[in-house]
Amino acid sequence: MLKSKTFVKKTRSGGVLKIVREHYLRDDIWCGSEVCKECKDEAPVLQEHACIESNLCSFPHYLIPDTNVVLHQTLSLTVPSWWNDLPKSIRAAQETFIEREQGETANDRNDRAIRVAAKWYTDHLAKKTNGGSLKVVLLTDDRANKEKAEQYGLVVYRCEEYIKSLIGNPELMDRLALQPDDQNEITGSKLLFPEHLPLSRIQSGIKNGMFLQGTFHANRDNYLEGKVFINREGEEINEVLLQGLQNLNRAVHQDVVAIELFPKERWVAPSSVVLQDDSPNDEDAEEDETENKLKGVPSDSSVLKPTGRVVGIIKRNWRPFCGMLSQSMIKEATRHLFTPADRRIPRIRIETRQAANLVRQRIMVAIDGWPKNSRYPNGHFVKNLGSAGDKETETEVLLLEHDVPHQPFSQAVLSFLPKMPWSITEEDLKVRADLRHLCVCSVDPPGCTDIDDTLHCRELENGNLEVGVHIADVSHFIRPGNALDQEAASRGTTVYLCGKRIDMVPELLSSNLCSLRSNVERLAFSCIWEMNHNAEILKAHFTKSIINSKASLTYAEAQMRIDDSTMKDDITKSLRGLNRLAKILKGRRIAKGALTLSSPEVRFHIDSETHDPIDMQSKELKETNSMVEEFMLLANISVAQKIYDEFSECALLRKHPSPPPSNYDILIKAAKSRDLNIHTDSAKALADSLNNATVENFPYFNTLLRILATRCMMQAVYFCSGMDSDFHHYGLASPIYTHFTSPIRRYADIIVHRLLAVAINADSTYPDLMDKHKQSALCNNLNYRHKMAQYAQRASVAFHTQLFFKNKGIINEEGFILFVRKNAIIILIPKFGLEGAVFFDNKDKPSPHLSFDSEGPTLREHTFRMFDKVKVTISLDASNIQHQRIRMALIEPVVCFCFLDFFLFYCETATA
Repeated sequence: MLKSKTFVKKTRSGGVLKIVREHYLRDDIWCGSEVCKECKDEAPVLQEHACIESNLCSFPHYLIPDTNVVLHQTLSLTVPSWWNDLPKSIRAAQETFIEREQGETANDRNDRAIRVAAKWYTDHLAKKTNGGSLKVVLLTDDRANKEKAEQYGLVVYRCEEYIKSLIGNPELMDRLALQPDDQNEITGSKLLFPEHLPLSRIQSGIKNGMFLQGTFHANRDNYLEGKVFINREGEEINEVLLQGLQNLNRAVHQDVVAIELFPKERWVAPSSVVLQDDSPNDEDAEEDETENKLKGVPSDSSVLKPTGRVVGIIKRNWRPFCGMLSQSMIKEATRHLFTPADRRIPRIRIETRQAANLVRQRIMVAIDGWPKNSRYPNGHFVKNLGSAGDKETETEVLLLEHDVPHQPFSQAVLSFLPKMPWSITEEDLKVRADLRHLCVCSVDPPGCTDIDDTLHCRELENGNLEVGVHIADVSHFIRPGNALDQEAASRGTTVYLCGKRIDMVPELLSSNLCSLRSNVERLAFSCIWEMNHNAEILKAHFTKSIINSKASLTYAEAQMRIDDSTMKDDITKSLRGLNRLAKILKGRRIAKGALTLSSPEVRFHIDSETHDPIDMQSKELKETNSMVEEFMLLANISVAQKIYDEFSECALLRKHPSPPPSNYDILIKAAKSRDLNIHTDSAKALADSLNNATVENFPYFNTLLRILATRCMMQAVYFCSGMDSDFHHYGLASPIYTHFTSPIRRYADIIVHRLLAVAINADSTYPDLMDKHKQSALCNNLNYRHKMAQYAQRASVAFHTQLFFKNKGIINEEGFILFVRKNAIIILIPKFGLEGAVFFDNKDKPSPHLSFDSEGPTLREHTFRMFDKVKVTISLDASNIQHQRIRMALIEPVVCFCFLDFFLFYCETATA
């Protein structure tokens, strides 16, 4: 059935435009109930015996929620199976279609449409059951909608009213999102925060320059401080400091906020204090004493930052948060505080009747709102994840907290996998270079099963060298636009946790058909150069190929072959040639200004039965690590230039922006404390400074300085060439770069493979590949997934570090001071790659008298300087199961009345 509506509209030029809107109303959408025999539904989703035990509704019934109930309550009410079928039960056909009436708002029209649909269901089912007991119940929290539904003769209840009536699911009361009226009831009358401005005033303020818009980032180390990164290009100020609860004004990490910039005389320096919101109760205590700790910062204008306050929230970025319940001290209380696992998220006040069962459990909680008269936001219980400390539970928490997709691959995705047994076909042999005769091999970490890359090096008849990098041809198996491709694009990257891998693609591809294992034929994408013996490229070409790897080696095994002069086989000769060329390539890169940075990494040895870590040590890098890295970098650079030459508007590239000068302040201060100068005018100047920065009788000093330099870097990001003009990769000192060498674990590489394949006429293109706007949107997701994967990996290392120390008792170790704060020092333990805060103020015990000097920065009476060597005892403190900590006591130097806690931190550093 067709309905149409015609109207005219005046154009800007003064003309008249006739507009016709047509609605095609279907008559083949069935009611979906097993009761109905008239509708021709082959697979009804609504059961005939809809028995939901309720004190309000003793009769069998179906539920229809209105729009607001769907929006605000479905996250909390996903347990009962009857809720999951509701969207399928709404009939949108000619019997229920309604036009929007004159003067009627869109929301009012939608509410009326739901009432009409509910009425149609009520009458339709009554006919099928001869006026029987099966009814339809409408759920709404809108008072006007409820009144009109009652006048319409419908059975209607408020959502909370109905949920309270359920006999078999009393726990669902805890999952109800609070309505604004409910939130005001459970908070005090005292005004704690300024009123947020209305959106209309915020928008006009941003337009006329009175306010700035940006994304709020809470400080993990200090709950009274945060930064807002300004989103708009062309702004002179790109970062604004916020200090104090009033100025933070209920902003939550990652919210998009409007801020008012203070005049310069009110600008302050970032605080040197480490503060955690760990008060034991949920009272809205005065914060004056705590906020005073933020003051007393030096007034040196060189360290002052643009400072401001939040005047309004433009977009909330709330999600369900993982953490633990802090049970109220009041007996029989139903209101409790929830402490999120992420220290950047404020504690949340929730109402629950099952607090006794949730103690020592990891739970999920959602925020409902944050009234101006409440110290904490209000929220509701969503889900119990399991016992705190349990490995499976903690892994689930870190995956959820870092938004890592980790559900099993769906049948729709798996349906696009090749059928087994799989083999290379005659057609493959016709269109690919047959390189099975080449002596290629892979070099990877121990236990690697997703082998992306292999290499070879051989001498040619003309005396030159042929060097090849052969990469798994994943794009052959994952075709554009299908469910498998969409899932890989969404996941973006494989996530490597300690003892667990979350694959980007199904295991059949990642560990089998795409993995370049030894002694099996595999499809590859090869980048082959002809070089002279000085590692200068004479020719380069790219081809789809077939290879047969002759060896799958670890870094240690490859190193042993290179070092063993008695080994003369083809694999070893190839490795030696690659290693010699790699050293030349690396030297050339460093001479151009490429940075050699450092970041402490650890390796765990896992017990095969308990899967607990039984040993922990810093990763030791060998020459072969550098050898593989050099040829991966060379392949990435070569491919980047090729795809940009062919597709200047839609090449997917990777850049590393140069840091702003202020990022280097701490590095320059640290070097100056040892009478050394660091020049940061360019990557080349920085690299030379780091190479020359040595201290006599202190060999680890240069490594510490490089670790600190790593913290100064910006994050490397993917981008589309047609949407940016700055391609430079600062860390690699390369004018252009991309990712080509790891398509099993990075989706960016799959796109680059597709671009390269089109460039060499090995595959056909498709519209999205040539659309720079879609490429740019894809890059945004890949950057987000890559960042979250890094954080999840660090969180996994931190958790396994705690497991390692759990049964180790007390260990004595040497460490170095990495940062000095006003009330703490940050120590690095190189042996274990551990880093964290050692606090000098203790609420319950005396502390040493120490004064903070920001110039050093140093702490005096006993002088603590950056990079000073210290000796500590290390043990696990599990008294706070939510945030277990490594407790440390200072052995050397001796400081009286010093009580120290060492917290594990996850360092957010940039990588190439």
